[in-house]
Amino acid sequence: MKSLVTSAVFASLLGLLPAAAQAQDTRDQFFSTLKSLCGQQFDGVLVYPKDPQHDFAGKRLHADFAACGERQIKVPFQVGEDKSRTWIISRTLAGLALQHDHRHADGTPDAVTMYGGMASTTGSALSQSFLADDYTARLVKGAATNVWTISVSADGSTLTYHLERDAQPRATVVFQRSGAS
Repeated sequence: MKSLVTSAVFASLLGLLPAAAQAQDTRDQFFSTLKSLCGQQFDGVLVYPKDPQHDFAGKRLHADFAACGERQIKVPFQVGEDKSRTWIISRTLAGLALQHDHRHADGTPDAVTMYGGMASTTGSALSQSFLADDYTARLVKGAATNVWTISVSADGSTLTYHLERDAQPRATVVFQRSGAS
């Protein structure tokens, strides 16, 4: 047993551990980065697309790191007066998950809710990309290729939420820290 542990330590030092083990570390680091934002609020602006008809165009965009636990972070995302959206980032046995929880005003789930995916293995402590899961592909027409990327600046003052579909940008919101809740 002792030699197995010693071998693992040396393999770790030499960078010989599987990529999945190393990737898990970046996902955990990213979760810690997000958790450090707990209590912070961010006001955002839609930077892409520059389409006045887009659902987010001209509206107040607000993200609030309101609930942070050991395994889950909930970020209510408000668009104008619409408070129906919450991003949920969860540490799971499979890695790091992002879900979009959509609710009606009475708190009941929207028909299109809990979509999202798992973080890829190429992220960092400051940025992770979440690839659409099978549930999302079945729920949202055309969303099988969705990739959501959430990034945080090194000083924690800027948060970026970016969505791609079919490797083409669909929406980018850049948020600036606005204060504590």
